[in-house]
Formats: sequence, structure tokens, C-alpha cells
Amino acid sequence: MGTIYYGDARHPVPVEDRTLAHLKAVIVSRLRRGESCTFSWAVEGDHRETIWLSPNIPLHFVFETPDRPALNRKWIDALAQVASTPAGLHAVPEPEDEP
Repeated sequence: MGTIYYGDARHPVPVEDRTLAHLKAVIVSRLRRGESCTFSWAVEGDHRETIWLSPNIPLHFVFETPDRPALNRKWIDALAQVASTPAGLHAVPEPEDEP
């Protein structure tokens, strides 16, 4: 289980490593272009949290394992697409990658 630390990191976001690798690809791509967006995730219990991702706020990704998973281009595209909607970035199920 990896972690995203954002801003003052009062509330680090736990994310499974494979999902985190794909979220990182989308987040870094957006921030590199100077684009901001929201990022939401489910929290234990029955609520959700949202942060504003901005190039001006420190961001730190921590992976539990040193291995870099192969990235699924379809998943990155799906995540990038939801990041551009009013709902903002949030984890979506991984689509099957073409062999």
C-alpha cells in the first residue's frame, strides 16, 4: 500500500501501489502542464475526501515496493478523462490492457 502526501500531509492518502503508479502518471502530467484539478477518494466508513491538486502545493508519492509496474495505457487514458470532468480525478476500475 502506497501513500500520497499532499501539502501539509495532515491526511496522507493510502493507495494500492499499482493504482498509485497510474494516478501518479496522470497527476504529474497535469501538473507539468500547469493544470489543476480535484482528486477524491473513499475513506473508511461512509464518506469521501477531496483535495485540490495544484502545481504550487508540494506532493510526495511513496510506494511500498521498489518495483515499477507496467502501466496500462487504457487506464491512464480513463483516469485522465475523469480528471477533466467536473467530478475530478478519482480511481476508476482498471480496463483490460490489450496484449
